[in-house]
Amino acid sequence: MLFDTHVHLNVEQFREDREEVMQRAKQAGVEYMVVVGFDHETIPKAIELAENNDNMYATVGWHPVDAIDMTEKELNWLEELVEHPKVVALGEMGLDYHWDKSPKDVQKEVFRKQIRLAKKVEMPIIIHNREATEDIIEVLQEENAAEVGGIMHCYNDSADYVQECLDMNFFISLGGPVTFKNATLPKEVAKVVPLDRLLIETDCPFLAPHPNRGKRNEPAYVKLVAEKIAELREISFEQVSQATTENALKFFNIER
Repeated sequence: MLFDTHVHLNVEQFREDREEVMQRAKQAGVEYMVVVGFDHETIPKAIELAENNDNMYATVGWHPVDAIDMTEKELNWLEELVEHPKVVALGEMGLDYHWDKSPKDVQKEVFRKQIRLAKKVEMPIIIHNREATEDIIEVLQEENAAEVGGIMHCYNDSADYVQECLDMNFFISLGGPVTFKNATLPKEVAKVVPLDRLLIETDCPFLAPHPNRGKRNEPAYVKLVAEKIAELREISFEQVSQATTENALKFFNIER
């Protein structure tokens, strides 16, 4: 049994064959999925998918790349949506310094507002981080995000920062890059994260694991992530799949 904690089945890349993709995931042993909404278009679709599929859940949040487009109206909308029984977390939120659509100060302010909302509604958060690790940790610490905890989604930095994340009540989630031949950082992280704080994901349609790198990613491929982590940790695939599934059920407060 596998739990893909971060999918984007709510995007255009799956419009033509979403049902087939979901069927392949089931055949690969993926029993649970969380569909992540991050803007006006993807949030309603995430909730719709969760409503129409057992063992599929949704998150709602505002992506840092689009932070400049977020107003109090969107923040209030998110607060309304978290009341939905299938919404299990706020996010993805965070900082993205790779793209320059939204200035850093705007991103930080939108990030802080979403953390404060999460604390208000007592809901965990999903963190998007691209080239901004130190600022992410600083904001999380200043806003006392440990109060709600969260997930470092598709963790892509040095193992040196892992303990600070764990200390703030965060889980570390690994995806396709842990399988890339020359990606040393996620491999190091896979070995050091305590098994009871580890999650797996695809972030599909992005970051497809080896040997599908460069192609469209899909939830069935989360099995490749789990297999690689098992190899790196020198434990069985079953141990990784069981631990990461139990961790995700606990984190998202999902009853079997």
